[in-house]
Amino acid sequence: MTRLDAPWLADGPSRTVTEMLAAGGHQVWFVGGCVRNALLGAPVSDLDISTDARPERVMDLAESSGLKAVPTGVDHGTVTVIAGERPYEITTFRRDVETDGRRAVVAFADKLEEDAHRRDFTMNALYAAPDGTIADPLGGLADLAARRVRFIDDPEARIREDCLRILRFFRFHAWYGDVEAGLDPDGLAACAAHAEGIGQLSKERIGHEMRRLLAAPDPAPAVASMAAAGVLMRVLPGADPAVLPVLIHVEQRAGLNPDPMRRLAAIGGEGAVTRLRLSKAEARTLDRLRTGVASKAGAAELGYREGYGPGLDILALRAAFSGIEIDPNAAELARIGAAATLPIRADDLSERYQGKALGDALKAAETRWIASGFSLTREDLLG
Repeated sequence: MTRLDAPWLADGPSRTVTEMLAAGGHQVWFVGGCVRNALLGAPVSDLDISTDARPERVMDLAESSGLKAVPTGVDHGTVTVIAGERPYEITTFRRDVETDGRRAVVAFADKLEEDAHRRDFTMNALYAAPDGTIADPLGGLADLAARRVRFIDDPEARIREDCLRILRFFRFHAWYGDVEAGLDPDGLAACAAHAEGIGQLSKERIGHEMRRLLAAPDPAPAVASMAAAGVLMRVLPGADPAVLPVLIHVEQRAGLNPDPMRRLAAIGGEGAVTRLRLSKAEARTLDRLRTGVASKAGAAELGYREGYGPGLDILALRAAFSGIEIDPNAAELARIGAAATLPIRADDLSERYQGKALGDALKAAETRWIASGFSLTREDLLG
């Protein structure tokens, strides 16, 4: 029997919450990402619990135990309980009654198996009791061991329940799938067959999934499969995944951490800011990356104008589009540029120039200074 050994299973806050439910006569199962990631040895962030206790019962038990309980999604059975400053999302076993591709009407259930069948992928239908005992009603352990992202039961039925699962299929493959084995063919075929369902989704949900997909260590195979299945064009018309694997190689050689905006700049596409609901900061970053790639600014100037990190991002994108690696000398020039400070200010020229002429003179001096490799001194520039 597989048992989970994870520090958060038996620490004080977790014991407080699980014993609260168990003492009330209810089932207690950690479920989903925390179980999956712990079995993989990956970081665990959110701790979700499934139980047969109804939301009102969870609220009453928490309050009786002196714990803060917040009805974060009580209509869908979810109550967030805070223990030791850590939030636990506690959700009543559920089964879907009606779905429309965007949202579901659910009914509470009494059995773990019913709850498992309404989830998306087998590797997300793994449950762990407080003592670490694993419940695997749908064969998720075997799929997890094989790094196979597989829909529960009928893939098309799962997608019809929520079309966001199309994007989740590719995102989960990027993070957890076996690259050599490729994507599950039945799942891929279902995603292709229902790709038009992407249009039902809110741009916020699409953008959230795309950020998480592009943040994976190597999302290139998954994004290429999205394109082949006709999904990518519905998310971001005009996007081309061809340069992405080259960029990933460049990143790995240069020791760059994954960055969704850098990768988004690589694949291109129309209207990314609107279609993915990018924040203002993300939109500015994307614009600077695209402008920097197209500019004729050298590595040192990029570092000076953009900073070392953004300058290196632009150099990485240029290298990827050219099919080469970042020149170490260029990276060093960007570092030097980022540390450089123009030795004169507008005040130094104000006695000789006014208005637009002052701005032009300062800009001309800056251009000369950059061209000199930042070697010109204040005296040189004012002479």
